[in-house]
Amino acid sequence: MRIGIDLGGTKMEGIVLDRQGRLLTKKRTPTPAAQGYSAIVDALALLVNALEKEVGQSCSVGMATPGAISAHTGKMKNCNTTCINGQPLLTDFEARLGRRVRIANDADCFALSEARDGAAAGHEVVFGVILGTGVGGGVIFNGHVHSGPNSIGGEWGHTPLVVDGALDCYCGKQGCVETVLSGPGLLRDYRRGGGTLAVDTSGVVDGARSGT
Repeated sequence: MRIGIDLGGTKMEGIVLDRQGRLLTKKRTPTPAAQGYSAIVDALALLVNALEKEVGQSCSVGMATPGAISAHTGKMKNCNTTCINGQPLLTDFEARLGRRVRIANDADCFALSEARDGAAAGHEVVFGVILGTGVGGGVIFNGHVHSGPNSIGGEWGHTPLVVDGALDCYCGKQGCVETVLSGPGLLRDYRRGGGTLAVDTSGVVDGARSGT
């Protein structure tokens, strides 16, 4: 059996698949980013343990994360959950579980999945976009991930936009795509425009659909 984890800035979700790729179970829990890096590693380990307890056996583990592992340092970089940056997430997570873990960029995983057997199946070039707590992108050429020399091929969330009232981004720039199109960015613009009904990004989307 295989466990797949999606580590997001707001939530982390894990699923268990059997050898035929059928979904057996899944769990979701908040990402304790405000409590720091160690709390995130602890929460990931607890998530794996809970999933394995439910299916009754040890599983292989793969995880999709924001950002990437630096080829030079082995530590995380370019993560919108900034407490992860500069940390040896793979090493620490493997130590907690006592086994090998595979880590890949979340947008790359999404784009590759769609290119293999999803909406983009059969296309030579695929660009997959993630809009969540951050903004990510993955590029697939002929069925293979294009990571680029710095392991951030396809990432477009920190391309500056020329917008009024450009906001500072955690990357050090101003007016990045991520400050505008991410979930928090959309909610911020909604409130800046006078919106008061929605309490989160889902509420903004629901309001747009209903015309409220």
